[in-house]
Amino acid sequence: MEFLDPTVLAVLALVAFVAGFIDAVAGGGGMLTVPALLSLGLPPHIALGTNKLAATFASSTAAFTYYRKRLFKPQCWLRAFIATLVGATVGTIAVDAVSTDWLEKILPLIILAAALYTIWHKTPDANRNSATPAPCPMLNKKQYGQGFVLGFYDGVAGPGTGAFWTVSSMALYRLNILLASGLAKAMNFTSNLTSLVTFAMLGHINWGLGLIMGVCLMAGAFVGAHSAIHFGAKFIRPVFVTVVSILAIKLAYNAWFVSL
Repeated sequence: MEFLDPTVLAVLALVAFVAGFIDAVAGGGGMLTVPALLSLGLPPHIALGTNKLAATFASSTAAFTYYRKRLFKPQCWLRAFIATLVGATVGTIAVDAVSTDWLEKILPLIILAAALYTIWHKTPDANRNSATPAPCPMLNKKQYGQGFVLGFYDGVAGPGTGAFWTVSSMALYRLNILLASGLAKAMNFTSNLTSLVTFAMLGHINWGLGLIMGVCLMAGAFVGAHSAIHFGAKFIRPVFVTVVSILAIKLAYNAWFVSL
């Protein structure tokens, strides 16, 4: 890693901490870390690979926290794990060879739709639907498509994946937002780790920067996950809506106006 000014490293560390907090609560932390890495002059594929290294730290911390609090049952989501792993592998390989311009155009619309859904969707009572049914017979078929599509997207781009997991899980499985967040973190960790291994094989990682940001992301994710669990849906919902709205505006501006 080339020598960086201590002030630059301090700013990156702060950005990573905030991103980890946001990602643990609502998803979308990558919209902070990826631009931060690009601002250093890193090539896009190196920035994406380095971000995966850092993001894997954060998502592992958040996923483990939700699991320890019994807000996620791995045995219910084996099909989603497999589909996400396959999708992330295919997506990461694809991004190395295929242009992602079309994603930049449609992504703001998808994120805006997620924000609108969350605004008008009535959050289920935290005391109802508080656990996924065992052995989850009604959830099996939906997991393949959801896991592959979101795993593929995380491999291709990544920012907003956690938010997409949260809102789609609320819609597909009628989970409350806290349980949907727990599922989102586990699956986001799966796709992050899978994509990280693939990026590493392709040689697209700045290990020094990734490790520094990863530690700060872990700290932010730890604080964010505990805050979400402690304060519940009343805390998660406004943060989630704010994050996805900012994602939509920022992506729309970059895709539709910056290049004009």
